Amino acid sequence: MKRILALIFFVSAAVDGYSQLMKAREIFSRGDSLRGQLTPLRTCYDINYYHLDVKVDPDKRYISGSNLFQFTATEDFTRLQVDLFDNLRIDSVVYHGQVLPFRREYHAVFIDFPQPIRKGQSDTFTVYYAGHPVQAKRAPWDGGFDFKKDSNGKHWIATACQGLGASVWWPNKDHQSDEVDSMLISISVPNGLINVSNGRFRGSHDLGNGYTRFDWFVSNPINNYNVAANIGDYVHFADTFQGESGVLDLDYWVLRENKGKAKPHFDANVKPMLRAFEHWFGPYPFYEDGFKLVETAHLGMEHQSAIAYGNKYQNGYLGRDGSGTGWGTKWDFIIVHEAGHEWFGNNITSNDLADMWIHESFTNYSESLYIDYHFGKQAGQEYVHGNRGGIQNLTPLIGTYHVNKEGSGDMYNKGGVLHNMVRTVIDDDEKWRQILRGLNKQFYHSTVDYEDIVGYISEQSGKDVSNIYAQYVRHPNIPTLEFFFGPEGKAFCRWIADEPNFDMPVRIRIKGGEYRFIQPTRRTTPIDIPGLTRDNLEVDTFNFYIGVLVNE
Repeated sequence: MKRILALIFFVSAAVDGYSQLMKAREIFSRGDSLRGQLTPLRTCYDINYYHLDVKVDPDKRYISGSNLFQFTATEDFTRLQVDLFDNLRIDSVVYHGQVLPFRREYHAVFIDFPQPIRKGQSDTFTVYYAGHPVQAKRAPWDGGFDFKKDSNGKHWIATACQGLGASVWWPNKDHQSDEVDSMLISISVPNGLINVSNGRFRGSHDLGNGYTRFDWFVSNPINNYNVAANIGDYVHFADTFQGESGVLDLDYWVLRENKGKAKPHFDANVKPMLRAFEHWFGPYPFYEDGFKLVETAHLGMEHQSAIAYGNKYQNGYLGRDGSGTGWGTKWDFIIVHEAGHEWFGNNITSNDLADMWIHESFTNYSESLYIDYHFGKQAGQEYVHGNRGGIQNLTPLIGTYHVNKEGSGDMYNKGGVLHNMVRTVIDDDEKWRQILRGLNKQFYHSTVDYEDIVGYISEQSGKDVSNIYAQYVRHPNIPTLEFFFGPEGKAFCRWIADEPNFDMPVRIRIKGGEYRFIQPTRRTTPIDIPGLTRDNLEVDTFNFYIGVLVNE
């Protein structure tokens, strides 16, 4: 007979069969394809620069303004696609003083030019628009404008649009594969309020109509969903950090009422985070634009160089530790997690939303590495092991390509566990650190896909980890290591896995002894450890997230 783990495996397989059936039945719309697919009408031009100029009327919850597109043609064309949610009205598209015809389909806008734009040509056009933007009901988990008021009754507003798309509030080429090289963000708000956006503050201008415009310039490439407006009765204080690439400016924008508690809390969390992450990942990727925390009513978002912060000046995740180990309450989760995205998500960005697992898995893992740096490796390992309690294993981490569809929420905890297993397989912590730093150097300010990341780790480690990533990213089930014990003390094992060539090395030992790596495959192979029996076998399930099945 087989032990109880066999039952666990078969139940898991049944659940997987059901989830795969549901996935097969998922139907995507024409609107999904228009948003997610790189058609010739999107690949024909490369975005170089935006000037977003928007007026926000908080009382009416209404926006109006324009966005200038500066681009370079990659092919000859007479028509291109931009994106803007269809609840927002386009007043006109202007090209060299001429109003251009356009057509709308779902959230896509097709613009026709009066003469061909030639390959290599640099040019500009401007989209003028207005309307009531989508209001987020539960930011940041849904998208749009988050209209709130602070305790003094003053407007307190933020944007958050990851996943849903930046075109929920401003016109752009809304695909992660094409990050704009630089950008001027001009947000006009009623006098008495302040807008804080990404990049460097360029100044404010009283418009003479009861509004003040705040200009912010982003000098580094930025993905669209990171572009943010944060409006409120803010006060500002600043600091600096001596980092690997020089002096990094630290700017903090918080509600007036919270300045007293914000300063000591940020002092205790930001520099320790930067020291840990520059150690593990390399220099902060946006020295030119500085580092900011901006207080928001919602919990937080990784808006590049302007991290949205709403964790109420406490450690943990609203005071809690999801790992159950106690290590998660020794630091502010939102500061560490969202700032971790500056390396994974903002510096390295996935080409397609389907590969959002790259952003979230590495950033989840960064929490463990923060603990590792400040409290030791064992503490970091305990934290990442504790996070397994939140894993469901129902659907793959990877989403569906070309339809703006990300994968399972397991991309966070399961993704962090996966990277920690790969670290264990590589079995050289300094090499692993150089791989993480190398990723951020090799793909500096770049967009990537699954193959880029997995291929780089395999190449630099000298070990082919592609089948490990494929099993944990592309399939919901975790693999099971099955053992057989025959006569005369002979022991055998094999992997039960979805990935046809799955061959992850794993550590086992005789109880009380030293762990040794073995190299199982999906074929039954002998184990060369004299004296190993079913009763004294121990598998390193602390570092390896696997099932274990022992045959009687």
